[in-house]
Amino acid sequence: MSSNTQAASASSPSRRLLLRTALAGTAAAGSAGAVLGLGSVFPASASEASAEALDGARPQTPEEALRRLAAGNRRWAAYRQQHPHESRSVRLQVAREQHPFAIVLGCVDSRVPPELVFDQGLGDLLTVRAAGEVLDEAVLGSIAYGVLELDVPLVLVLAHQSCGAVGAAVHADETGTELPAHIQYLAERIRPSIDHGQHGEARVAATIDAHARRTRDLLAAEPDLARRIATGRLAVAVARYDLFDQRVRMLRSER
Repeated sequence: MSSNTQAASASSPSRRLLLRTALAGTAAAGSAGAVLGLGSVFPASASEASAEALDGARPQTPEEALRRLAAGNRRWAAYRQQHPHESRSVRLQVAREQHPFAIVLGCVDSRVPPELVFDQGLGDLLTVRAAGEVLDEAVLGSIAYGVLELDVPLVLVLAHQSCGAVGAAVHADETGTELPAHIQYLAERIRPSIDHGQHGEARVAATIDAHARRTRDLLAAEPDLARRIATGRLAVAVARYDLFDQRVRMLRSER
């Protein structure tokens, strides 16, 4: 196919409509799936949450890291953000070295920035973002760098309600329509997680959770990460952010 033909195909009215519809997501897409409140796993009082935000001690274990994230998300959801670690002294310190306590693999969606969602500051999180949390060599290498070189104890796969990448993959699977350019690459990697037992918006919602779990499982099976998991030095967890209440909830394993 010539480049002119490809350009015409990608810009056709039907193709543009499909892309806009798929990437918009659905308001109810994150409502399905069994979840546990992140805060309910590691409860902390408001005073403890405040102390954690300002405590200079870096979490050393997966449990401590998850508690820190949980406290930050509670502040965010309650509109009580503290915007920690933004001072002049911190800026100078992180210019010399970094010691993030968690890696968050999230989506590129503009509504889900991990530093805001978890109320963290400079040097706290190593964030890796790809549409639909899709794994490729660059994403894997980035996560491996944080775990193996920076000794980060927690990797959190963070899905979110109304994920456009998942919606696009489901729509393409249902209609047999190929998405434009590199967006098809994303759809193909999400396709194995599509829940064909559901229909409509429920299918998108279930697929969001299933794809996040599958991504977690793929990461946990990586040999270098698996060795650290086996010794307790690392945990790979999975959660979902809901846009309407701004809460992060852990996804239960379906095993």
